[in-house]
Amino acid sequence: MVDINFDRVRPPALLDLTGISELAGWSCDGGVIRLGAGVPYARVIDELGGRLPGLALASRTVGSPQIRHRGTVGGNLGSASPAGDAHPPLLADEAVVETESVRGTRRIPIREFFTGVKRSTLAPDELIAAVHIRQAPGPQQFAKVGVRNAMVIAVCSFAIALDPGRGRVGTGFGSAAPTPRPATGAEEFLAAELAERGLWESRGPLAAATVQRFGELVASAAEPIDDVRGTAAYRRHSLAILARRTLTWAWQSYREEGRRCA
Repeated sequence: MVDINFDRVRPPALLDLTGISELAGWSCDGGVIRLGAGVPYARVIDELGGRLPGLALASRTVGSPQIRHRGTVGGNLGSASPAGDAHPPLLADEAVVETESVRGTRRIPIREFFTGVKRSTLAPDELIAAVHIRQAPGPQQFAKVGVRNAMVIAVCSFAIALDPGRGRVGTGFGSAAPTPRPATGAEEFLAAELAERGLWESRGPLAAATVQRFGELVASAAEPIDDVRGTAAYRRHSLAILARRTLTWAWQSYREEGRRCA
């Protein structure tokens, strides 16, 4: 719709999918949420905040209330924008995109879905039917920087997901590379630190040096550009701060959960 408004494209036809009930629901099977491509952000916030907290946090930052009641995660994926708010938590969660065409159904790991600026592996005749996301096994966080608090495209954004059971750390960032992407070096570093120091079990405090290094590795994974919303240097700097903050929040939540259980 943005491209149509700016007269960049003039499609010969528009297809309204809101009447297809199969796209507008979600279900849970074996701890995995199948989120229909037509489920709006408002429902993700209201109905799935406890199961998919990272995605719900990101959904709260999307546009205005009107947009959150109309816009969908499926639409975000279809645009494949580097700035899509839903993309970082989906990357952190290692979600799987379900597509359909006359040839059948495909399942595409989210980390293989984005191929370039506003480009994806989606074929011209394919429809995004759903996204498959594991229910959060641990704390998740999302944060973004924008030129104002609402109705804003992210200057940069970052998501983190902790999985204590598997000893895994998931990340995703946006608006700081040609595609949304995970910071795999940062993931591997933090997972190794937590395992080697026994922190998953002890839930002890994180060393300041660990948090600092995590932020540096996230920033180093970025390939930002200068544009009207910010410079490349500012994006790298902000991304490191977002990574440190979200890690601190997520780890604090993990420690507090341990104290409540004790």
